[in-house]
Amino acid sequence: MMKMGVKQALKSLDAFPRAEDHLLQKTQSGAVVSIIGLVIMAMLFLHELKYYLTTYTVHQMSVDLKRGENLPIHINMTFPSLPCDVVSVDAIDMSGKHEVDLDTNIWKLRLNSAGHIIGTEYLSDLVEKEHTNHKHNGGKDHEGEVDSAHKPHGHGFDQDAEKMVKKVKEAIADGEGCRVYGALDVQRVAGNFHISVHGLNIFVAQQIFGGPTHVNVSHVIHDLSFGPKYPGIHNPLDETSRILRGASGTFKYYIKVVPTEFRYLSKDVIPTNQFSVTEYFSQINEQDRNWPAVYFLYDLSPITVTIREERRSFLHFITRLCAVLGGTFALTGMLDRWMYRILEGLTKSNSRTIVR
Repeated sequence: MMKMGVKQALKSLDAFPRAEDHLLQKTQSGAVVSIIGLVIMAMLFLHELKYYLTTYTVHQMSVDLKRGENLPIHINMTFPSLPCDVVSVDAIDMSGKHEVDLDTNIWKLRLNSAGHIIGTEYLSDLVEKEHTNHKHNGGKDHEGEVDSAHKPHGHGFDQDAEKMVKKVKEAIADGEGCRVYGALDVQRVAGNFHISVHGLNIFVAQQIFGGPTHVNVSHVIHDLSFGPKYPGIHNPLDETSRILRGASGTFKYYIKVVPTEFRYLSKDVIPTNQFSVTEYFSQINEQDRNWPAVYFLYDLSPITVTIREERRSFLHFITRLCAVLGGTFALTGMLDRWMYRILEGLTKSNSRTIVR
C-alpha cells in the first residue's frame, strides 16, 4: 500500500500527461505549422550557435608602466611628384636627439608617371650624413628648412652636383614619383619624423626647384602604424590622399599614440599601439625660408588599453537556446490550436448551410 501511494504521488507530479493514441487527431494544418516551426527552430538554433562561437572584446584601461622600450613606426607612402633622389627621411625626439644612423630599414621605390615601379634604392641612413644642422627647437615643431651651412666652397657647382641637378630635372619632367616604405625604431618618447627634400644642398635645391613654392609634397599614405595590427584595429591615416593642385606647403599630422595590448583567447599577447590624429596644412610663401615637408609629430598617452578576446559561457548558450526553442514550440502550438478551431468552425458552418 505504501508503494502504491508513492507511485500515485509521483504520477500526480507529472507535467507531461500522455493521451491515448486513438484520442489524437492529426491534421494537414498541424503538419504545415509543424514544418514552419521546425524551420524557425533550426534557424534560431544556428543563429544562437554562431552567437556563442563568435568572440567579443573587452576593453580595460590602466596606467602605462612601460619603460626603456622602443616605439616601432611602419611607413608606406607615395610621393607622386618627388623623385627618389630628393626624398629624405628625418627623425627627432623630445630630448633633441637627431638620429642619423637608426637601426632600421627604409626603402625607396622609383615610380613612373603611371605609378609603376621602375627601380629601387636602399636607404641605409634616414638622412644624408652631411645634413646635421636642422633647427628642432628642443623636439617641438621642427619647421623644414634647407640649411645654408651646406653651401659648397665657392659659388659654383662641382660635376657631381651638376649631374644631380640634371638627373632630377629629367626625372621631374618624366613625372617620376617615389614610394617610401619600411620601419623606424625610435625611442619611446615624444618626437617627430618627416619626409622632405631636407637632405639636399640648398643651392642644389634652388637649381632643381627654383624655390620652396615649387616643391610638390603631394602624398598618399597607404599605411602608417605604430606596431603590429590586431583584429578590428583602425589606423585613421591608412589610404589618406593629399594632392596639391596649387601652391605648395607643409603638412603636419599631430598624432596621439595610445599603448595597446591585444590578448587572444589562446592567451597570446600582441603589444602594439593605437592612435588618433589631427591634421594641419600651412601654405608656403615666396618669402619663406622653410621648405615644404610632411611632418608626423607624435606624443604618447600615459594610459594603456588592454583588449581581451572573450567567449560567452556554455550555460549562457544553453539558457538562450532553451528560451528560443521553447518559445517557438509554444507559439507554434498556440497557432496550431487557433487554426484548428477556425477550420473546424468553417466546416460546421458549411455543413449547416448544405443541410438547409
